[in-house]
Amino acid sequence: MRPDLLRGGVVVLDFGGQYSHLICRRVRALGVYSELLPYDTSLRRLRSWGVSGVVLSGGPASVYAPSAPHPDKDLFKGGIPLLGICYGYQLMVRAHGGAVRRATKREYGQSALSIKAHSGIFRGIKRSTLTCWMSHGDSPISLPRGFDILAASRNSPYAAVESGDGMQVGVQFHPEVAHTEEGGRMLSNFVFGACAATKNWSMASFLDLKLADLSASIDGRVLCAVSGGVDSSVTASLLHKAVGRKLACLFIDNGLLRQGEAKQVSRTLREELGIDLEVVDASARFLRALKGVEDPEEKRRIIGRVFSEVFEDFARRRGPFKYLAQGTLYPDVVESGRSSSQASVIKTHHNVGGLPRGLSFELVEPLKDLYKDEVRTLGRLLGIPKTILTRHPFPGPGLGVRIIGEVTEEKLTICRRVNEIVEDVLKEEGLYEGVWQGFAYVGNDRVTGVLGDERRVGYQVTVKVVESVDAMTSDCRRLSNPSEKQFPLDGIVHQLEGVSILSGKR
Repeated sequence: MRPDLLRGGVVVLDFGGQYSHLICRRVRALGVYSELLPYDTSLRRLRSWGVSGVVLSGGPASVYAPSAPHPDKDLFKGGIPLLGICYGYQLMVRAHGGAVRRATKREYGQSALSIKAHSGIFRGIKRSTLTCWMSHGDSPISLPRGFDILAASRNSPYAAVESGDGMQVGVQFHPEVAHTEEGGRMLSNFVFGACAATKNWSMASFLDLKLADLSASIDGRVLCAVSGGVDSSVTASLLHKAVGRKLACLFIDNGLLRQGEAKQVSRTLREELGIDLEVVDASARFLRALKGVEDPEEKRRIIGRVFSEVFEDFARRRGPFKYLAQGTLYPDVVESGRSSSQASVIKTHHNVGGLPRGLSFELVEPLKDLYKDEVRTLGRLLGIPKTILTRHPFPGPGLGVRIIGEVTEEKLTICRRVNEIVEDVLKEEGLYEGVWQGFAYVGNDRVTGVLGDERRVGYQVTVKVVESVDAMTSDCRRLSNPSEKQFPLDGIVHQLEGVSILSGKR
């Protein structure tokens, strides 16, 4: 943690919500330093650091459960501005004598929010109805004395409330996610209104701090895993500037890559970024380890294990290396259930939960507190080419998790080609940079068709196009919308027709 930056900043107390750290990211986007701290951090310590305000995050627990996590009770006695979000809001209600119960109708996803008072966090918002993002199973059924209703939804009559002095605010929805309209304005009103926070943060300042921290803390050689994607390329470039010749970069061809990816990555990193890179072809080793495995979580764990084994083998030959650097981002940490002791596991990332215990390296993950959009900004500051920064996210386990069931050579051939088709058509139509991710996956189901007047049976392919800002919430892109430019689904389908030949059987 950085107490020197917390003076005038905003602390988020972590109750295990999937969006907890995203609140910090949104506050930082306002130019105010924010840090995620344990939920039981004392008010005394917060005051000693000069914190201007506190956000109580959401979380998976119920506030009335015997084992529910609770903050320092003195927080609610006043003296420091508070914003309670979902679980944090329910804690606030109970602390002041209100009641929280299991919701008669739970709310998940988008919901219509009706604003009753354009004050406090809704100051300056002219619309009376907004779309907000709900994710809760509990809700307040009675408010404490002295709290006023600011907004309501169909199933949450107390969707937003405020204490009489405006120092404590509670919301049932999540203003921090991109799908809540005017969420940034709401957070800004709290940060600069109730908290009177000072602007002391930017990605340029993060870059200066991170370069200084890495240069001072790394006292040995670093082996950096690179994939050619945004995250690992920014990590490699950052370390290249911070530690120079102490850095060695390794690209592992795991046999689960996109078409021509190994050659493209090698050329880009060496020629455009000037980074020394060694390529190891371990595809046969990965595919042997995955043989007969169908469970996606098990595939992720196996891929993580084999990655680490290849790193160890390389280190024995070219080492010694004290550190292993990875392009882990905060959404990876969240999904692997490593963001806090209260968090739930969504899926295991090969470079987070997939790494085995007893690894001989010390991990260096300079981007683990950032989100993809922040990393792209950092990449621009580092001078990384646009061709890398605009690449669609690609899973660390590669096509291994874009294939349902066992990974086979036949499925890999199909999966490589169909993913190439999807990305090519998106680029041809000028839509590639306008969506978060477009890809295809191959399932176990087989379908029957006709090709050249003959019966063919092949694997079913599914195309997905996703819109997101930070990988914390997302929507599927409509493949056909009369009010907008037609999505090139016809172009994709036309090119996919020939793919069935790869696996077609009479």
